[in-house]
Amino acid sequence: MAVSFATFVRLKDKGLAALRAGDAATARPFLLQAADCMIEIAASNPDAKRRTEQEQYARELLELAKECDRRGAGGVRPRDRAREGDESQGADASDWIVREKPNIRFDDIAGLDDVKQELRLKMLYPFAHPELARHYGVGAGGGVLLYGPPGTGKTMMARAVATELDATMFVITPAQLMSKWVGEAEQNVRKLFDAARGEARCVIFIDEIEALVPARRDVDSSVMQRVVPQILQEIDGFERKGERALLFLGATNEPWTLDPAMMRPGRFDVKILIPLPDPPARFRLFEIHLSKRPLADDVDFAALVEVSEGYSGADVAAVCARAASAVFLESVQRGSEARPIAMSDLVEALSRTPPSVSPADADRFARWAGGLN
Repeated sequence: MAVSFATFVRLKDKGLAALRAGDAATARPFLLQAADCMIEIAASNPDAKRRTEQEQYARELLELAKECDRRGAGGVRPRDRAREGDESQGADASDWIVREKPNIRFDDIAGLDDVKQELRLKMLYPFAHPELARHYGVGAGGGVLLYGPPGTGKTMMARAVATELDATMFVITPAQLMSKWVGEAEQNVRKLFDAARGEARCVIFIDEIEALVPARRDVDSSVMQRVVPQILQEIDGFERKGERALLFLGATNEPWTLDPAMMRPGRFDVKILIPLPDPPARFRLFEIHLSKRPLADDVDFAALVEVSEGYSGADVAAVCARAASAVFLESVQRGSEARPIAMSDLVEALSRTPPSVSPADADRFARWAGGLN
């Protein structure tokens, strides 16, 4: 399926924003992916002049990505300055650990019962029933890919797993593993997994993992050649026993951009679609986001569910917040007595907050889940 221009813009904007902020390590993978997208877009453009312009733009993005490899190209970040005298020190895995363990549970997440059951089987049940797990040869932990449209709760689901498991959770981004110093990225990976081995129960969560292991790379990129083999080696070397295991969770809004090598059994051997919420889940979402706000008697949750087809969990939260803000502003400006949020306020907020995921995008996730991308 052809790369969308919107995908290119998203990647390009993320890369340039990071570069402007002086974070070259974050900018580089996004710029490389944006360049790859533009190359694909140009290849399908019948207009020769426009195609040449697009190819030139792709080359400029690649040059920017190469510039990120040169020290000082995007500015030196505070952490980098602190260790200029000892470039071999590398990153400290303690920077990534969530020491205040998450307190989100599965019951706090609307719907997604099949997803929760899959995660229970993968990580929770082997710990809760170690004898049965050993009897059937069911290992604990391993690699799980959470994918789906933006705003559907992938990060919340990862945190809920850590809570249910009572596990230490490491939350990292590709930029924290990658480095401008040759060889340091592998050291970061080793330090991360060494820290994980020190925990009885551990969840490693990498968001936007497509930036770490993109399927298409410029020849100048050495991510797959250095970092990914190190990750795979560390995962393979982690014991999967009932009393001790690691759950390696990756999240992405673009699973089709991941390198196929990561999809093999033993790596991301479980791939879970986090879809847009169905009607019961949307009903629960409206309940959650309106439960602590004053509501008029005419608010009809069933009717709200009917008119919010295609909305993500984040969209529903935004609708409720917009309706509450409008009523609050009205009370402030008019100096009137506070009134409850009415059904008309929520309908107006819905009309002003279109769904963030198009039907075509939602269909693409379903097609990828069925192996038809």
